[in-house]
Amino acid sequence: MAHNNAKEFDIVVHGASGFTGRLVIEYLLTRKDTGLRWAMGGRSADKLAAVRDEVGAPLDTPLVVIDSHDAASLNALMARTRLVLTTVGPYQLYGSELVQACAQAGVDYVDLCGEPAWMRQMIDAHHAAAKASGARIVFSCGFDSIPFDLGVLKLQDEMRQRFGTAASRVRGRVRKMKGTFSGGTAASFKATMAAAATQPGVLDLLKNPFSLTPGFTGPAQPTGHKPMVDEVMGVWVAPFVMATINTRNVHRSNFLLKQAWGADFVYDEMIVTGPGDKGQAVAQAIAADKSMSGADVLQPGEGPSRAEREAGSYDVLFIGHNAAGDSCSVSVQGDRDPGYGSTSKMISEAAICLLNDAADTSGGIWTPASAMGQKLIDSLQTHAGLTFRVE
Repeated sequence: MAHNNAKEFDIVVHGASGFTGRLVIEYLLTRKDTGLRWAMGGRSADKLAAVRDEVGAPLDTPLVVIDSHDAASLNALMARTRLVLTTVGPYQLYGSELVQACAQAGVDYVDLCGEPAWMRQMIDAHHAAAKASGARIVFSCGFDSIPFDLGVLKLQDEMRQRFGTAASRVRGRVRKMKGTFSGGTAASFKATMAAAATQPGVLDLLKNPFSLTPGFTGPAQPTGHKPMVDEVMGVWVAPFVMATINTRNVHRSNFLLKQAWGADFVYDEMIVTGPGDKGQAVAQAIAADKSMSGADVLQPGEGPSRAEREAGSYDVLFIGHNAAGDSCSVSVQGDRDPGYGSTSKMISEAAICLLNDAADTSGGIWTPASAMGQKLIDSLQTHAGLTFRVE
């Protein structure tokens, strides 16, 4: 289906009055040169108007009231916009009808989802409809999983350029992460655990590294559940809380790229804690930490101050090896806290890139790497404070 430029908006930001949605609006206000028309969306017109005024958006910024559980409201939204950018999670509670509406109407969709069991349910239910309608649905356009998904893509492109073959083994190693997880991430984790306890099959999906590659299962993958000394880096590494979503997306990218990285591709993610006894102690403390499921996490809609966001950053190293023993490393750095400051810029750029630079991507449920690839890497480096570097 051709894009209908006669539509009123290119982007509607659903959840614009929430903490992350507000940051997206602040960021879009700085991106004047995209030629895209956007609107603020959410449940309450009053809250949207208040946020519009607080962030200094023009008074004529369009406000769209959306009820995510009402078919008529969603159909009206579909008629008005080319793409929906939604920050309203947990997506398993608030996203299913919206994904369905987009898939059926041929409307593009980007979110911040880190809920692999729900994502698989959406793929099974709506991939075919999205393919037919031309809707490009791209999950996980925040810290989970853009730096990881695109970091592996960049590494594999480099491996093929240098050695003529992709890396069959890639290690993702978080060297630095300063900043908090979002309240939304914690709420999604909680909702996922609740679903696993009550819905048959959810736990199996959560445990399966190939849960997002229907019909394909690759080789055994490292679980990353225990602290260990990394054999390549020679320092202690610990379980990384977001590995369960990122690794799934990376395998889906390989799957959607027709196994461009090989059917024998093995990938894991860990967080680097350092050398010696100190590194071991930190690794063990991280492995024992249950804070994500505890009561002291941020609530959805809460988040760090501007100063905290600007003081945050992250640095992830990807180390690849092919069967011949050739090796190469790529790092991805972000200039803000991962959960909010950087995430709000990444999802905004994903929406802009999908509309302005990815016209050749057809309908379906995609990952950032498979839908936008190098074009998104370029715009993240130009505009969003990310750096992709061959080390």
